[in-house]
Amino acid sequence: MYSKGIIPLTAISTVRAQGDNKFEIVTTQRTFVFRVEKEEERNDWISVLLSALKSPSLTSQLQAAVSPEKCGYLELRGYKAKIFTVLRGNSVWLCKNEQDFKSGLGITIIPMNVANVKQIDRAVKQSFEIITPYRSFSFTADSEKEKQEWIEAVQQSIAETLSDYEVAEKIWFNESNRSCADCKAPDPDWASINLCVVVCKKCAGQHRSLGPKDSKVRSLKMDASIWSNELIELFIVIGNKRANDFWAGNLKKDEELQMDSPVDKRKIFITQKYKEGKFRKTFLASLTKEELNKALCAAVVKPDVLETMALLFSGADVMCATGDPVYCTPYLLAKKAGQSLQMEFLYHNKFSDFPQYDAHSEGGSSQEATQSTFLCDFLYQATASASRVSTEKKLLEETNKKWCVLEGGFLSYYENDRCTTPNGTINISEVICLTVHKEDFYLNTGPIFIFEIYLPSERVFLFGAKTSQIQRKWTETIAKRFVPFVAENLTEADYDLIGQLFYKDCHALDQWRKGWFAMDKSSLYFCLQTQEVQEERMHLRRLQELTISTVVQNGEKVDVLLLVEKGRTLYIHGYTKLDFTVWRNAIEKAAGTDGNTLQDQQLCKNDVPIIVNSCIAFVTQYGLGCKYIYQKDGDPLSISELLESFKKDARSVKLRVGKHQLEDVTGVLKSFLSDIDDALLTKELYPYWVSALDTQDEKQRTDKYRAFICSLPGVNRATLAALIEHLYRVQKCSEINHMNAHNLALVFSSCLFQTKGQTSEEVNVIEDLINNYVEIFEVSQAGDLLIEVFAERKEPDCSIIIRVSPVMEAEELTNDILAIKNILPKKGDIWATFEVIENEELERPLHYTENVLEQVLQWSSLAEPGSAYLVVKRFLTIDTIKQCREKSIKEGILKLKEEPSKILSGNKFQDRCVVLRDGHLFIYKDPKSTKHEKMFPLRLMKFYLGVKKKMKPPTSWGLTACSEKHHWHLCCDSLQAQMEWMASIFIAQHENDIWPPAGKERKRSITKNPKIGGLPLIPIQHEKNATQARKNIEMARAELERLRLSERHDRDFTDSSLKDRASIIGYCLEHKDEKLRNRARKHRSFNCLEDTEAEVPPGLPKGYKGLKTVKKTEDRNSKATLEPNNKLPSKVIEELSVVLQRSRSHPKELPDEQTL
Repeated sequence: MYSKGIIPLTAISTVRAQGDNKFEIVTTQRTFVFRVEKEEERNDWISVLLSALKSPSLTSQLQAAVSPEKCGYLELRGYKAKIFTVLRGNSVWLCKNEQDFKSGLGITIIPMNVANVKQIDRAVKQSFEIITPYRSFSFTADSEKEKQEWIEAVQQSIAETLSDYEVAEKIWFNESNRSCADCKAPDPDWASINLCVVVCKKCAGQHRSLGPKDSKVRSLKMDASIWSNELIELFIVIGNKRANDFWAGNLKKDEELQMDSPVDKRKIFITQKYKEGKFRKTFLASLTKEELNKALCAAVVKPDVLETMALLFSGADVMCATGDPVYCTPYLLAKKAGQSLQMEFLYHNKFSDFPQYDAHSEGGSSQEATQSTFLCDFLYQATASASRVSTEKKLLEETNKKWCVLEGGFLSYYENDRCTTPNGTINISEVICLTVHKEDFYLNTGPIFIFEIYLPSERVFLFGAKTSQIQRKWTETIAKRFVPFVAENLTEADYDLIGQLFYKDCHALDQWRKGWFAMDKSSLYFCLQTQEVQEERMHLRRLQELTISTVVQNGEKVDVLLLVEKGRTLYIHGYTKLDFTVWRNAIEKAAGTDGNTLQDQQLCKNDVPIIVNSCIAFVTQYGLGCKYIYQKDGDPLSISELLESFKKDARSVKLRVGKHQLEDVTGVLKSFLSDIDDALLTKELYPYWVSALDTQDEKQRTDKYRAFICSLPGVNRATLAALIEHLYRVQKCSEINHMNAHNLALVFSSCLFQTKGQTSEEVNVIEDLINNYVEIFEVSQAGDLLIEVFAERKEPDCSIIIRVSPVMEAEELTNDILAIKNILPKKGDIWATFEVIENEELERPLHYTENVLEQVLQWSSLAEPGSAYLVVKRFLTIDTIKQCREKSIKEGILKLKEEPSKILSGNKFQDRCVVLRDGHLFIYKDPKSTKHEKMFPLRLMKFYLGVKKKMKPPTSWGLTACSEKHHWHLCCDSLQAQMEWMASIFIAQHENDIWPPAGKERKRSITKNPKIGGLPLIPIQHEKNATQARKNIEMARAELERLRLSERHDRDFTDSSLKDRASIIGYCLEHKDEKLRNRARKHRSFNCLEDTEAEVPPGLPKGYKGLKTVKKTEDRNSKATLEPNNKLPSKVIEELSVVLQRSRSHPKELPDEQTL
């Protein structure tokens, strides 16, 4: 079906006979020799070919050749060399090379009317396939971008080949619509449905670049669904001639666009014609906005659409107020009057916004700039294209000085000061970017100072001046010529880069707008298109995020830079790839580290260097439980390499457990603080810090420390606060890591003062700062932990972020979730909070008195803690409970498997008789056995609904019983049996106490709003990294355990379980002091746990009924105590600084909080 070679008649110069039944076809490029079996057949071929060459239609075929839409070299499977591939019209040509194509020679032609195109999954991602009924062609492009461009071009060609001409024929009924409204090309098959003009394919591409607010481009052949009868009638009524009577009413003959005009000229013309309205008729120029709107309201109720078009495109507001409360817009007035064509026209222009005649140009210059400006001097000058930007400076070495003149808004450069004809001219109003290089650049003749001018055509002009003063004079004058009056403040800065960019920010993310930007060292100044135009600034070293991405805009891929600083988000992209690259490189460089002082580092949002913040976070995650942390030395080479990475680009360095060692990270932190240009506490204040120790009164001494800290530079002050907070946190876990305040001071005193040795005074100062962190930094009270909880099922819409205090019980959490979701349980239903673990294979209802946070902290021991979560849903019904209570003994045959399995029992589920009685679970070999194989008390076990799939359970219904070292998996034969066993066990575990006693007020959250708090979100669950999630949980556990360990001085409770210590904490929280007890305030926090040790009555019995959290303590599972070698901290602590930042002093006058 497909040929192996094509010779078009237009490429043949002659045909001649050869011996041995051969004949030659001669072309301009090569000669082809063919051989046939018989001489008569050869003569027939020669005769037919010569006749065809003499045909008069050959010339017309040559003239009718269509220029290619897409061409380039692609790899074609089955061919060794790349094939020159051309998409032209409705066919794809395959040629050996570009020269063959120009000569008309090819391999084969693939018609698009029977083809389809698709991506293919292969090792090479840049592959795609054109499929026909007879053969598939597999191509490979050089890049992903080129592949997508080919696919899009082929798809469009296929669509046009199969398109419907019905709409086009109807619209072409108006003869003026048979030629393009802009360039007069014949048979245009595209249209702007809001401007009501029919255009060719080339002009349609430039209409798209105007944006949908100015021109909505649609195909006459492919977009059949958009073409209603009213819209077609509208195009027939208006037509290109009438539309151009308005849009091109003042267009001169020499300004008209031609069919063969290049892309840049076509773009400028269409922008001037429609966006700027340069050639519009001016008969409405004298009308004000109010008069235009009033005339529009009067016109839409009449059939004359041309009048409405003229008013709207002259600046009338399509959504203006009509004065009628019911028909409040022109569209509704037209609807009331039954004017369907008016309605259609207004509908497609509902977002249009065309300028008035008296509107000032967007790029209008200031009054000063519009005055006559004249500059002349000898400058080094060179022109660079986009492909040669990297070698721009070398170009200057190859050029001589040029005589440059800036006059009347044009910069002209001449060969010398005697020439009258310039070598080139730059229209300054077209400048989109001006770069000023502050550092001098050396040529053979000496130093020069460079500035660069960028134009939308992707041309770069390079100029060099002898001195920085001459450079500044030229750049200031040029900037004032192209920067508008509204942004003239930008020209007064000592900028390195100034120009125009497209932007989106949080105020309007739906559209790109133009703004003016200037770079000055590490600051980005900008003026945006807002109602109140004012200069704004971003500190680039404080960026929280700086990333680049690609978006598709008007069918083209555009690189976008995202900048985030302290909640301010800004998206920017350039006019061209070239000027965007300049801005991107400048911003990335300014946002990086530039020097060895604290102020020169990349900073977090709280003005702490990222290197310090990252090291603190890593140690908090993985080191709080490590013995002698900060006293261990890391590998010097690893420390040096990591420190260098931070200095190169701290924002890109991500510390990872396993990849980075804890000792290396602590070494980086100590090395950084020791090597910065000035000490964190500053050498200037050294004598003051030491002299403060002479003050014996602790309060007066802390006041002095506070005064010294206030005198520190801002970055030093923020860094010191973050570091001392971290060390305060470390010493709070000193019983585990053996790093008390004194040991930490021994390590960090030489770092913070940058002294080679260390004196006792320096150590005492740092120890004082750590011990008195709360008072010195005046830390205020903070809120509780935030945890994600689901209502009924794990779905995004069911997710709730809720505050959880250290003493919150499951009852409170359940009631809060039900209240937030407005769920009213049915009569007889019992709802509970479930913990779901092991990738949703196991779930367990929490007893209403269980501490929520304690259960969450235990997830750290799971293989995948990130998969665990809490969900509130229906658990039991009153009927189920009654049935279970009627039976004092529950028994049945279940299939059982123990983990880890015993050697004799094997690794399979075995039938066993299970009996539940007297708070114990008994396992018998069979119902006739009198002696049980196993017996364990329910209070020491946790029972989960479900069995893990890796256990290969024989049924889908079962329970998992967990103790400290063993798991038992019990399988039932039905869902009903599973729920009956779970209900019976749950009731027996808690001795029938499964909901609050009758008459007791149901607990709700003690915070004002359980859902919304002032804390940043702490993602305890659903981390992408399961290990990190485990560390998050470990941190919070460490904090809770630390508070509990503070009770160990009381010998009566030395051997008590973790639950008993929680009971003591509960008592402390409720009896903190007489003042708080008399208040209505019920808020409880970690702060309360630290300051109430002395209030626990020494003889308090284990089952003390006055304590809120000890109810049924003896029946609940005792929690494992924290081992010293456990990984305690997590990223959560970084966010939980609020927990450690609570004041240790008695609360001051705190306003009462109402219960929600």
